Amino acid sequence: MKQPRIYDVSLTIEPGMAVWPGDPPVAVESASAITEGGSSNLSRLKMGSHTGTHVDAPRHFIDGAAGVDAISSDVLTGPARLFQLPRVKRIDRRVLEGLDLEGVSRLLLGTGNSALLGKKPLSMDYAFVTGDAARYMVGRGVKLVGIDYLSIEEHGTVVHPVHHALLGAGVVIVEGLDLAGVPAGDYELMCLPLKMKDADGAPARVLLREV
Repeated sequence: MKQPRIYDVSLTIEPGMAVWPGDPPVAVESASAITEGGSSNLSRLKMGSHTGTHVDAPRHFIDGAAGVDAISSDVLTGPARLFQLPRVKRIDRRVLEGLDLEGVSRLLLGTGNSALLGKKPLSMDYAFVTGDAARYMVGRGVKLVGIDYLSIEEHGTVVHPVHHALLGAGVVIVEGLDLAGVPAGDYELMCLPLKMKDADGAPARVLLREV
């Protein structure tokens, strides 16, 4: 019997990796080294809470809202549907209305962005979700949405309608997914952000298992 394939759609965290403009760069420093007389190797990590593949908690844009540690594992794991939209730059309500979202509570959006991941400098001409699409997702009962770049929102926006619409409704946002080479279809999602107290977001290991 063929074993279901598992796709690791997480970015590797490493020094020098691309981060969102203004976010702290990644640094991995030695805190203890066997070669220097230490009993073990131990690293000190420095990075922002939205480094690489990461989860946005409501607190990211809403002061006093829930942190990443309060997100239910029932939302972070379970059936998900991936749509590959390589030729779509602006994902608005009209685009979503053309997709089969019946019964979908975890929505993953693959775009041409996956080809941009890891490249420096970051491209600001990436595929994004619009405010009307975000409100449509909320109305459809979507509980989690993931996309393949470091932001789900159009670059340069001032009021951040997508983040406010989704996070304000308790919809989890997963950004920085590497969906290149992953076929569209239904999967079992396993999204495991670091459980940091009251954090506005956290890096995550995200796996997709064929069903």
